[in-house]
Amino acid sequence: MIDSVRELPASMKDLPAAALTQVAEYFQALAEPIRLQILNLLRSGERRVGDIALHCGCTQANASRHLALLSKQGMVVRVSRGTSAYYSIADPAIYALCDLVCNSIACRLQRSAPDWSVFTRLPTAIAPEEGDPSGER
Repeated sequence: MIDSVRELPASMKDLPAAALTQVAEYFQALAEPIRLQILNLLRSGERRVGDIALHCGCTQANASRHLALLSKQGMVVRVSRGTSAYYSIADPAIYALCDLVCNSIACRLQRSAPDWSVFTRLPTAIAPEEGDPSGER
């Protein structure tokens, strides 16, 4: 083991404000749906920028801009081969984080489903008013 390695904080609660700013920037990189699409696409392996743009329905310039931000945050890595740039996941732990968030959202939505269904069900029949034998109102 290297002597110069410092013990890392156990959790976010132990981080100073400057480190929390970096954490916020990391999460901001995930706050764009197209970037999440890119990360999902890279689950299956490295891809060229053009392929990423095609699959995500954006221009190569737009895909490159998103990839540069993901790269800056250490989520993806870029490798040049000939005239093409290939991107792959730099830290697979990003998927555990994203899956944790997706599961949390799914659980929250599932818990709220019974409450929400009250507003989405249509009444099956309207009961006649009391004292109206014909059922007309």
